[in-house]
Amino acid sequence: MKKNGAEILIECLKKEGVKHIFGYPGGVVLNIFDALYDEKNLQLFLTRHEQGAIHAADGYARASGKVGVAIVTSGPGATNTVTGIATASMDSIPLVVFSGQVPTMLIGNDAFQEADIVGMTRPCTKHNYLVKDVKDLAQTIREAFHIASTGRPGPVLIDLPKDVTTGMAEFKWPKEVKLRGYNPTYQGNKWMIKQAAQMISKAKKPVIMAGGGVILSEAAKELTELAEITRIPVTTTMMGLGGFPETNNLSLGMLGMHGTFYANTAVQNCDLLIGIGVRFDDRVTGRTSSFARDAKIIQIDIDPTSIKKNVPVDLPVVGDVKSVLKDLLNVLKDQKEPWGEIRKSWLKQVAAWKKERPLTYRFDKKVIKPEFVIEKIYKVTKGDAIICTEVGQNQMWAAQFYQYDKPRTWLSSGGLGTMGYGFPAAIGAQIACPDALVFDVAGDGSIQMNIQELATAVINKLPVKVAILNNRFLGMVRQWQELFFKERYSHTNLETVPDFVKVAEAYGAAGLRATKPEEVEPVLREALKIKDRPVFMDFVVDWREKVFPMVPAGAAIDEMIFEDVEEKPKKKLKAVK
Repeated sequence: MKKNGAEILIECLKKEGVKHIFGYPGGVVLNIFDALYDEKNLQLFLTRHEQGAIHAADGYARASGKVGVAIVTSGPGATNTVTGIATASMDSIPLVVFSGQVPTMLIGNDAFQEADIVGMTRPCTKHNYLVKDVKDLAQTIREAFHIASTGRPGPVLIDLPKDVTTGMAEFKWPKEVKLRGYNPTYQGNKWMIKQAAQMISKAKKPVIMAGGGVILSEAAKELTELAEITRIPVTTTMMGLGGFPETNNLSLGMLGMHGTFYANTAVQNCDLLIGIGVRFDDRVTGRTSSFARDAKIIQIDIDPTSIKKNVPVDLPVVGDVKSVLKDLLNVLKDQKEPWGEIRKSWLKQVAAWKKERPLTYRFDKKVIKPEFVIEKIYKVTKGDAIICTEVGQNQMWAAQFYQYDKPRTWLSSGGLGTMGYGFPAAIGAQIACPDALVFDVAGDGSIQMNIQELATAVINKLPVKVAILNNRFLGMVRQWQELFFKERYSHTNLETVPDFVKVAEAYGAAGLRATKPEEVEPVLREALKIKDRPVFMDFVVDWREKVFPMVPAGAAIDEMIFEDVEEKPKKKLKAVK
């Protein structure tokens, strides 16, 4: 029996196991939304902006490990997705985004709400399609999900002209996908893996650097086993948080621009650096010519284009992280080395660095320190929550002062650094994991970029907890202005920050506020009691607080600056309006 394109689309989504979609309707996709009207097996969540839809699908994918799905209309609806797609692309998140398009005969004629979304997104998608015949629709959707979820994951866009979604065709579901030229390597080279094992055996001061690839390949168990068997300390990139339990005594926490002193110092003094699922981003390496200067480097990654892209590598292993680590563990177990004795002096040195400069801040009885808020969130959640963040100081404090023991509990925009990501991502995570406790750690600047998604959370009764670290500034930019621009706060003072409690209440959410340190924990505990709607918690924090340690731009990662022992007097605040 023939079906129209909209019906074929829905059948394909169900075949792919999709249960939840995020989107926003418009003229050229009305027939798709009409087909969804009576659909019992697919639930579409109406966001209040297309960017919110993509971030929500992204958060859904990160929290669940499934492909996130979004549907938007043509023109501005499609162009509003670009930031979210680029965010997912930089962090290797599997999405399939369906954009409506004007009828095929009008493409190129500057028709109403026409935009070349295929051309616009080509640089920030793993692949994209313009479907010109309804007969090709099922095959295209099958390919899109396969590409998005295999190899190094990423977003795929399918542009759907209106005549394709209204056209009729026989529905035939492709049983398998074979794409010429696309055949990701999952199994690592056996000889290379043996070489890696030999290098690990000979190393006296090794460090494992784990990235987002550990999360994406579900390899946290194998990584932990590798570290514990070989007694190698582990540092993670920001995207790798949760890939190795931070309560494990082998954990060094996060490295890089705002990484721990002991992680950065260990990397700079190691003799072997084992990069697992990492691409050696500039925020991690600092000045590349000085990065891990005396170390041999092993890099394990499924994406061959990421190997040696940013730093020289002595031994590349192309393959899926989980598969490669399993094979590596088998080789290392056969060696039966006395790893505890071999690493004893190195682990003693690492422990000394931890003791020398732990992550810390100066507590103040009169004003709320943002780090204190994160510590209290960790306490009240007992470390068992999904933490989403916006971007900036709030993101770094959440990365530093909350301990992540499980994968898929840290959701943050890494590569693109997208303000406005956290709240819609938290909505997606809450939908993916309805029984989980989901927090969004936000800044007063970034939360306003997608604050309209309060309506999405309220109408769907999603109990997302939003902790706003309200310093009345674009905090991270202000920090740079203070340190490197002579305290000239040009356009970073947010003098018109709204009353977030009233904003929340206007949408039908709960609003709470803390202005003193002793109010922080009670506000958090009150928020945990609210189960039927989102909660905005406005924590009025010290505007002067900065994120430390910090590696200045162009410096090596062991050239860190730290908070002064004594607070220097501040110039009178002068904001450029």
